[in-house]
Amino acid sequence: MHIISYMSVCFVMVLFYASVLPFTQCTTLEEVNLFNSHRNTNNKLHKVNHHHHHHHHQKSSDIALHGFLLWGSMGLLMPLGILTIRGSNKAEPGSRKSRILFYFHVAFQMLSVLLATVGAAMSLKKFENSFDNNHQRLGLALYGAILLQAFIGFFRPHRGKKVRSYWYLVHWILGTIVSLVGIINVYTGLRAYHKRTLKSTMFWSIVFTVEVSFIGLIYLFQDKMEYMKKQGVIEGGSDESTMSSSYQDVIPQRQNQKEMLPVACGKINALGNLFD
Repeated sequence: MHIISYMSVCFVMVLFYASVLPFTQCTTLEEVNLFNSHRNTNNKLHKVNHHHHHHHHQKSSDIALHGFLLWGSMGLLMPLGILTIRGSNKAEPGSRKSRILFYFHVAFQMLSVLLATVGAAMSLKKFENSFDNNHQRLGLALYGAILLQAFIGFFRPHRGKKVRSYWYLVHWILGTIVSLVGIINVYTGLRAYHKRTLKSTMFWSIVFTVEVSFIGLIYLFQDKMEYMKKQGVIEGGSDESTMSSSYQDVIPQRQNQKEMLPVACGKINALGNLFD
């Protein structure tokens, strides 16, 4: 039941963005067209500068596409990949739900590396990259980190090996940094776009902030799920005897999962998985 509701949340989100995205692309390009036609009407040397304006329009639409690709990669797929792997780690080890969520994690992250590659290749090919501004520098560092992270992910040691917990820690820290810095870089990209075209990017900044906040809420809610479930189990009994028996029911299950987490602990952290 839980996996269905969880998947439907992810699916609805993806569907929502899939339906919104074509419009974002069109409006961005329309704005660019408007901007250029306005420039053209103001220009007395219209004929001479026509080629220049066409080039400028090409530039703006390229930037819009680059931004769209990297938003999809770092602003959406990577955070979703993190949510799915956390869901997988919280599910019963070896269960169908755990496996399905794990494959979603791999799919989201591979797709995000693909989009980032296209977006990065585009910027190297089409834009002048002097790497003198923070957006370009961060982008370059991020791209290197993404490739490293994918490489680390593919060489995952088996559970139970001593090196597994070190692997988990490195993969977790690097993944979290990449995701957070990636989100920050979407904002610096919007600012760069605003500087170059003088068009307001406030709307997209707000939409992106709402989306990231929504993902952040799901992230935090995942930690509370187990706690809430246990509260449900415990609060079910009114007198002491049923309370203690339900505690007894909960404890062995946790030990089976080899998770070193106290039963009534509300703060279940991603680091808890280190001991799996």
